[in-house]
Amino acid sequence: MEKVLDGEGRREEIIRLLTESSRPISGTELAGRLKVSRQVIVQDVALLRAVNKNILSTNKGYLLFEPGRGAGETKKTICVRHTTEQVPEEFYTIVDLGGKILDVVVEHELYGQIAVDLIIANRQDADEFYEKMRSNRAKPLKELTEDIHYHTIVARDMETIERIERALREKGYLMEA
Repeated sequence: MEKVLDGEGRREEIIRLLTESSRPISGTELAGRLKVSRQVIVQDVALLRAVNKNILSTNKGYLLFEPGRGAGETKKTICVRHTTEQVPEEFYTIVDLGGKILDVVVEHELYGQIAVDLIIANRQDADEFYEKMRSNRAKPLKELTEDIHYHTIVARDMETIERIERALREKGYLMEA
């Protein structure tokens, strides 16, 4: 008979599973592995975040963000503006030049800063995100702020980030400070 984990043991197992995984794990998958409901997983993740565990919630599932894991990477927040139809081209520009998009952030006049983890590392991630947005008829956050939004991007070095910025500037997407 399989041992049922208590709350603390289950949260330790969630951290172990996320640490060992190279891809996001959905709440449904975690629930199945741990033999609990998805709602229990959501509550466990909230408790783990409350004690400073860097668990990101992406459209593909949960991911453990460990700053040391991407050692040697450079991070920068950029401000961009473009149409919704240009989202795939913006994503492709960044990932094709060696960048990864961690998030999207908007500055809303009523709610303040709204941030959502994206984790777009390649064209497949970009295509899946755009298709999910399109098929669900979901509007991107940028539409709340006249298309102005921010992305935190990471790349292996500052030269790569500067190439990404140049390419976005040439397309007319990069907003200058």
